[in-house]
Amino acid sequence: MPGPGPHMMYAMGTSLGLMGLTNSIFGPHHSVVYSVNAFFGPDIGSFADWFCSAVLGVDAPPLADLVHHPVFFVVFLGFPLAVLYSAASRFALRRGVLDSVAGVPLTRKQCLLLISAGSLSHFFLDHLFEENGQTPTYTWVLSTGWWTDQAPINPDAVIVVGLLCGCLIFGFIYINRVTSYPNIKLQYTQSMKLILTIATLYCFWCASQIYFVKPRRPAVGEEADLGVLLFLFVYFFVPHYLCIASMNLRDYHDSSEQLPLQRTFPVQPGEHGA
Repeated sequence: MPGPGPHMMYAMGTSLGLMGLTNSIFGPHHSVVYSVNAFFGPDIGSFADWFCSAVLGVDAPPLADLVHHPVFFVVFLGFPLAVLYSAASRFALRRGVLDSVAGVPLTRKQCLLLISAGSLSHFFLDHLFEENGQTPTYTWVLSTGWWTDQAPINPDAVIVVGLLCGCLIFGFIYINRVTSYPNIKLQYTQSMKLILTIATLYCFWCASQIYFVKPRRPAVGEEADLGVLLFLFVYFFVPHYLCIASMNLRDYHDSSEQLPLQRTFPVQPGEHGA
C-alpha cells in the first residue's frame, strides 16, 4: 500500500495548488491539517496497533481497525481531532510558528472539513494501490466494465452517450458565451449544475445496462464508466470540494480570535528619508 511519502506529497501538492490559486486564503494551516490527515489520519489505528504491541506489550483496542475507513474515521475521531487541530493552529499562530494571511487560526469546523478531505484522499490512493490492486472498491470499479470478450458497440449506446457528451460540451459553451454583462458566479453555478445533471444521467444509463437489463449489456463498450465516475466523485472531487469549503471567508469574518500579527518588512533603499 502507499506509504507516508505518496500520501503526504499528493495532499501537499494539491494544497500548494490551492494556495497559489487562492493567494494563500487556503493557507499553510489548511495545508498541514489536510496533509497530516491524508496520511496519518486513517492509519492512526495501525500506528496504535504497532505502539501497543511493540512498545507497551498489550493488545490494541478494537477501535484501531475500525477507524481505517473513509467514513468511520471521521465519525469516531473527527470531532476530537478537530478540537486538537484548532488549538494547535491557534498555538502555532500565536507563537509565530506557522503563518496565516488572514491572521486567524483554523476553526473547529474548518478542521473537521479538512480531516474529512484528508480521509477521502487517503483512500483515493489506498483503493488503487494496495492489496496488489485487488481491493473490493477497485474490483467493483473494474466490474462495471466489459471484460469477457469483445464488447459490442450498440447503436442506442452510441446515441445516448453521444447526446449526453454533446449536451455537456455545447451546454458549457452556451453558459459561458460572450455577453455584455458577464456574471461569473452565475456561470459557475450553472456550469456546475450542468455537469452534475449530465453525470447523473450518464450514471443512470450505465447502471440500467449493467444491473437492470437482462442479459447484461455493455453500457459504453468495454469501459468501466460507472465505477470510474462514482470513484472520482467520492474520492477526488468531494475532498477537493471540502478543501475549498474549509476556506470559507465567513469563518474568518465571524472569528473573534483575530490575532494581532506583527510583521516586519525590510526597508528598501531610499526610504529612510521618507
